[in-house]
Amino acid sequence: MSIEHLRKNYTQGGLLESEASLNPFEQFHHWFEQAVSAQILEPNAMTLATINPEGKPSARIVLLKKMDDRGFTFFTNYDSNKGKNLETNPWASLVFWWGELERQVRIEGEVEKVTEKESDVYFSSRPIGSQYGAWASPQSQVITSRNILETNLQDVMTKYEADNIPRPSHWGGYRVVPHLMEFWQGRENRLHDRLCYKLEDNQWTRQRLAP
Repeated sequence: MSIEHLRKNYTQGGLLESEASLNPFEQFHHWFEQAVSAQILEPNAMTLATINPEGKPSARIVLLKKMDDRGFTFFTNYDSNKGKNLETNPWASLVFWWGELERQVRIEGEVEKVTEKESDVYFSSRPIGSQYGAWASPQSQVITSRNILETNLQDVMTKYEADNIPRPSHWGGYRVVPHLMEFWQGRENRLHDRLCYKLEDNQWTRQRLAP
């Protein structure tokens, strides 16, 4: 089948102003709960787009690990490509795609590191293997073979006991503090619903956008 013939007509529902919260965080929480209830695979998976020092975009999937009125938090290696991008340009975009519900959420905002305490608390909650992995992987660096990772892992396991693994100083959390949040609901005939929230003078405004 030709790619141009791949299409789906979205018919599951709509997104009207009368049904949506005036607070975008409340709206996101509502939709996120529905995504979890729908048993979507990795409902907290989100595309993170950053800009490198040459002004070129780069995107990858990361996992949302915390959401509150301050923003959306994920954790990573600060020395990774995305970490280096955010060091030089602390702005990013997030996209959630929940295909089973025919929904998308797009977020734009400024990025800040979470506190060391927040990173410590989350790191200690991770599975032991993931804690070892944070030490073993020189994320985004070129390695000659997978044996490098296996050797690093064995070294880390020898150095640290399973109940006493410190958080690497190069590993921690980032929070995307949104200035814009857009909620997209697929509709028939490509006449989708789009409600866009913008932060202006510390107040959220809401507008409908044409699809």
